[in-house]
Amino acid sequence: MTEPTGRRERKKAQTRQSLADAALELFLERGYDQVGVKDVADAADVSVTTLFKHFSGKEALVFDQDDDLEAALVAAVRDRTPGQSIPQALREHILLRQTQFAVHTTDPRFADFTRMVQETPALRDYAQRMWTRHEAALARAIAEAVGAPEDDVSCAALARFALEARGLILRHAEPRRAADEAFALLEHGWTASHPGN
Repeated sequence: MTEPTGRRERKKAQTRQSLADAALELFLERGYDQVGVKDVADAADVSVTTLFKHFSGKEALVFDQDDDLEAALVAAVRDRTPGQSIPQALREHILLRQTQFAVHTTDPRFADFTRMVQETPALRDYAQRMWTRHEAALARAIAEAVGAPEDDVSCAALARFALEARGLILRHAEPRRAADEAFALLEHGWTASHPGN
């Protein structure tokens, strides 16, 4: 997240971080389904009302950097290097985020966190929705980058397919190879990848 500048913004960021930290600690200690939002608010020494000013719900406490995802996706398109295609830029962005995520594997709680997300249907679903809810903003950025109308179907399709490809890439035994193949398909189309089929 970007560093807040004013005192009030810093205080809000500190409260948000305290809530996220308390939630993670409780979820890992007791299990996600055994912890309520009141438990998290109490652990962070704030009211439930304050918790909901910072987070939309219990799942959002687990994934506290959702706001940054959309800005980063749009920037991947807008700030790509000259000559780099949009599919290439999105591929690199997804692989970079995966690498940044992997850095957290040095945290001893990372394996427990990953297991909790994978074993909790509400969290698995939320993680997928969190990523794909930025489809409209990404489609607009793609349309703007290529000079297409904001509601261009091909731009919307590229945004959707790129976001959905992330799940395939992350589940694959060889994420880089999976990314190469998925985005080659988005870049060149099915017939170029599989002539005669």
